[in-house]
Amino acid sequence: MNKLKTILFSLLCLSASVAINAQTDSTFTFLKTIKGNYTDFNVDNLDNLYLITAGNQLKKIRSNGDSVGIFNDVKRYGTVSSIDVTNPLKILLYYKNFATVVVLDRFLNIRNTINFRKKNIFSVQTIATSYDNNIWLFDEQDYKLKKIDEEGKQLQESTDFRMLFDSVPSPTQLTDKENFIYLYDAEKGFYIFDYYGSFKNRLPFSGWNNVAVSEKNMYGFKNNTLYSYELNSLTLKEYQLPSLLGDYVAIKAVNGKIYLLKDDGIYIYQVK
Repeated sequence: MNKLKTILFSLLCLSASVAINAQTDSTFTFLKTIKGNYTDFNVDNLDNLYLITAGNQLKKIRSNGDSVGIFNDVKRYGTVSSIDVTNPLKILLYYKNFATVVVLDRFLNIRNTINFRKKNIFSVQTIATSYDNNIWLFDEQDYKLKKIDEEGKQLQESTDFRMLFDSVPSPTQLTDKENFIYLYDAEKGFYIFDYYGSFKNRLPFSGWNNVAVSEKNMYGFKNNTLYSYELNSLTLKEYQLPSLLGDYVAIKAVNGKIYLLKDDGIYIYQVK
């Protein structure tokens, strides 16, 4: 699994006014390291960390290091494809190979399990929490964007994508943000839909990793460069990553901090 594609990225902390040639290593201040052997992670909007250990546990810890909960059955359905922590009260673990979503509460206790195949949905690359705490998915068998509830009941669906596009996208990431759904295909770019499933726009930013959408910007990495696209001004900006960040397995920035997954733990930096 490509770790960089499974980790959501939000960079609200960077000012769009910072020019590439003005950015220095002093922009980033090291805060702390959470030592351990982790294979994946995510961070919610409350600074809670969700860590998958090499021993196949999912751990949730607060920013001060206090443990909130442990889920010991991570490997029940194989390898986790993604961890959606959009809603800290409702965590989604998606297992693509088994077409299964495990829904956890804020203490990492199981609330429910959804098997897509039992709902006649057989090919889903990625999922996302919707604005109303349901689940978005793109069904690659019938080429429709769908919303289901926690029991797997379908609530709505879009038009067949084959009727909309000459070449149908295969999204690896979905984001529900500010009244729109953003589907990202690394080869084709962004496809934007409203909450009724109507197509609105396409932005051909290909090859990005760690893609995310904030209130006013889209973000993604490519060739050690952060790209920021301002939705209001339609301006694309680039930021070279400083060398001090070093090698990492995965990267995420949220709430004014950058989180790096390395071989020996999670490194956290404050962004000035």
